[in-house]
Amino acid sequence: MNTKYLKYATYLALLTALISGTNNFLTKIAVTVIPNPIVFTTLKNGIVALAIIGIIISFSKWKEIKTLSKKQIGKLMVVGVIGGFAPFALFFTGLTMTSGLNAGLIHKTLFLWVLILAVPILKEKITKWQLIGIVALFSANFVIGGFQGFKFNIGELMILVATILWAIENIIAKIALRNLSSLTVAGARMTVGSALLLSLVAIQGNLNMFTGLSAVQWSWTLLTSLLLTGFVLTWYTALKYAPATYVATLLVVSTLVTNVLTTVFITHNFNIKMALSVFLFYLGAELVIKFKTIPQPTSYQLKTKS
Repeated sequence: MNTKYLKYATYLALLTALISGTNNFLTKIAVTVIPNPIVFTTLKNGIVALAIIGIIISFSKWKEIKTLSKKQIGKLMVVGVIGGFAPFALFFTGLTMTSGLNAGLIHKTLFLWVLILAVPILKEKITKWQLIGIVALFSANFVIGGFQGFKFNIGELMILVATILWAIENIIAKIALRNLSSLTVAGARMTVGSALLLSLVAIQGNLNMFTGLSAVQWSWTLLTSLLLTGFVLTWYTALKYAPATYVATLLVVSTLVTNVLTTVFITHNFNIKMALSVFLFYLGAELVIKFKTIPQPTSYQLKTKS
């Protein structure tokens, strides 16, 4: 892999963070419009799955899917279960049992779990200056204030398990992306995950909540679904061309986006703590990007290039 691929992945990872941060800000409002979080995420993820299927059909990308081996199908199924289903169910259920701030901080440890898994499994490397950047990025989350300590309750445990599952998904998806396109892997994640989430809603007896949604509820659902579609596609494409630790670390910048939008549209209070947080996010991202390592190309990338 040359610097062109990694530069492309860097832009995509930062775009993913921008989309994620914006979506997180809007989702905080959207979940108050559709009270049941599992129903909301099932509807939203289902729309994203349909959108990706539509893209596959429109651009005639069925050839790769038709030639999938049993091993590849197995990997895609695992990505769908531990990436598109289980963590969503755990995260949103846990979110009803703890504060949004605590949930957000736990979720922001995602890149740490990816780092722990990617170094021994994927043989990825982290430079000393990148580690300093990672510390700066993580520290920036605590500068804003309001954190009163973890409660160590079942809700926080569910969110932690969800975060670890998403980290494991990153590793399996990275392996699957060695010889599959990002569109195929993203499609499997959202399609399998949505089908299982729909089954969960049915078991809970909440299928009737899908009917009778107001125009306002549909508007919020479609808007967040559009952003989630962009997030999934840019994230998996970045993951294909860059180390999992690199992509997961840059995703932490999404918190900065959410905080800035909250400051501009909600609190209208840009203070010293906010300025320090912005500086730490910038410093961390700059160090992670500037001192990145260039991984070797995968067989799929070499085949595509040739």
